Amino acid sequence: METEEPQPLSPAARLFKQPLFNCSILCMLGLGKKVTDIEAVMAGLERTMARHPRFSSIVKEDSSGKQQWVRTNVVMEDHIITQPFDEDQEANGADLIDQYITKLSTTPLDMSKPLWELHILNLKTDEAEATAIFRIHHSLGDGISLMSLLMACTRKTSDPDSLPSVPQRKEKPLENRSGLLSILSRIWVIFLTIWYTLMDLLLFIPNTLFLKDTDTPIKGLPGVEKSPKKVVHLTLSLDDMKKMKYHVNGTLNDVMLGITSAGLVKYLARRYELSKENHNGKTEKPSFPQNIHIRSSLLVNLRSAPGLHELAEMMKDKSKKARWGNRMGYLVFKMPMLRHTDPLEYFREAKAIIDRKKMSFEPFITYFIGKLVVRLFGIKSAARMMHTALSNTTFSFSNVMGPTEEVEFLGLPIVFIAPTVYGHPHALTIHYQSYTNKVKLVICVAEETIPDPFNLCQDIADALKLMISAVKD
Repeated sequence: METEEPQPLSPAARLFKQPLFNCSILCMLGLGKKVTDIEAVMAGLERTMARHPRFSSIVKEDSSGKQQWVRTNVVMEDHIITQPFDEDQEANGADLIDQYITKLSTTPLDMSKPLWELHILNLKTDEAEATAIFRIHHSLGDGISLMSLLMACTRKTSDPDSLPSVPQRKEKPLENRSGLLSILSRIWVIFLTIWYTLMDLLLFIPNTLFLKDTDTPIKGLPGVEKSPKKVVHLTLSLDDMKKMKYHVNGTLNDVMLGITSAGLVKYLARRYELSKENHNGKTEKPSFPQNIHIRSSLLVNLRSAPGLHELAEMMKDKSKKARWGNRMGYLVFKMPMLRHTDPLEYFREAKAIIDRKKMSFEPFITYFIGKLVVRLFGIKSAARMMHTALSNTTFSFSNVMGPTEEVEFLGLPIVFIAPTVYGHPHALTIHYQSYTNKVKLVICVAEETIPDPFNLCQDIADALKLMISAVKD
C-alpha cells in the first residue's frame, strides 16, 4: 500500500459521524443473474472502488484530537457479505430482502475498517434474480458523488469497454433580448434573487429553532432516527414523466414534486379517515385538516459532482485526483397540501415552489451558517442545530438521474437501482432514481409511523397516471 498523508475530515463528514446524525446510504442493485463467483466480485471491487481514497481509509484522531482519513489495507472479505438461503426461503425472496434491509438499518457499521459494505443476496424476486446492497456511510461522500463512483464501476451492456451515458444538466438558454427591456429584465431577476435569499435567511432561525410542521400521521416522533426502517420501491415510467414535463413546460423535478404532493394528500386523507372511524369506537365524518403545514428538506451538495471518466481514471491511477467531498447545504420547501379536483393543479403548485427556490441562495446560506457554527461552537452544536432543523420538518426528498442505457456491474447485468438513506430524524424519505426509461420511486419509512408504505408508493404512482390522463383529455 502506498503511504499517503492523512487527510482531515470535512465539517460535513464530521457531522455525519455524530450520534445525532449518524447517516448511511443504502443502494440496492437488482441483478439480472445470480452471483456465483464471489472471488470475481472481490477482485473487481479491489481494482475499482477499493482504490478510492475514502473507500480505503479509516478515521483516526491525531495528537490534537482532530479526526483524519488514514489509508489502510482493504480486506475484501470484511466488506463483501453473502448470506446462504435454502430452497424454502428462496420462495419468499422479496420478504427476506425486506427483513434483511430492516436489520441493516439497526446495525451500525464497523468503524475500525473502511466504512462500506456490499451485501449479496441470491434471492429471486419479481424483478431480479439477485440483489446486491451497498451500505456506505454518509461521511464518505454525498449521494450524487457516491452514485457517480458506482456508475464509474459499471460498463454499458452493449459495449463492455465503455462507461455508461448519464444525462447532462441542460442550462436554460438566455432569452435573446436587447435594449431597455433586457436590462430591466435582468435587474428584476437580480432583485428577486436578493429578496428571496433575504427571506430565506430571515426564516432560517425560526425554521431551525421552533417553527414546526403540523403533527400528521407521517411525521416521526422524537428518536425516529434510531427506529428500524422499511424500504419499498415501485417502478414508474420516465417517458410518462417527460410527457408531463413537455406538456406543461416544466422539469422532471416539477413532475416528481407534483406527484409526491398529490400522493401524500391522498394517503393522508385515507389515514385521517381511518383515524376518525376508529376514534373512541365512533364513526365520524372524515376530515382533512385545513392549513396543514408539511415541509420537505433536501440536502444539497454545493461541490460539483465528479465526472465518470474522472473517477474511472482515478481508480486506474492513484496519482490522479478527482473532485470529492461533502460540501453540504440544505433547503426547505413547503409542500402544497390542498385537495384539488384538477390533478394538474398539484403540478402547477409544485412548479411555482421550485421556481421560487431556484431564485434563492438558501443552500449556500445554510452551508456557511453551519460552517460558522462549527468554528464558533464546535461540531456537536452544529449536529444539534441540523438535527433540530430536520426534526421540525416532515420528510426528506431527492432525485438522481442514472444511466440512459442498460449497464453491467462487474459483469452482472443491472435491472434496477434503488438508493435511500437512513439515520436522520425523519420517518419518511422519498427518493427518485432514473435508469434507462424507468424511474424507481424509493420510500424509506419508520414502520411505527407509516405501517403501510407500499400504499403511499401506489398513491404517488396513481397521481402520475391521473396527471397523464388529464393531459390527454
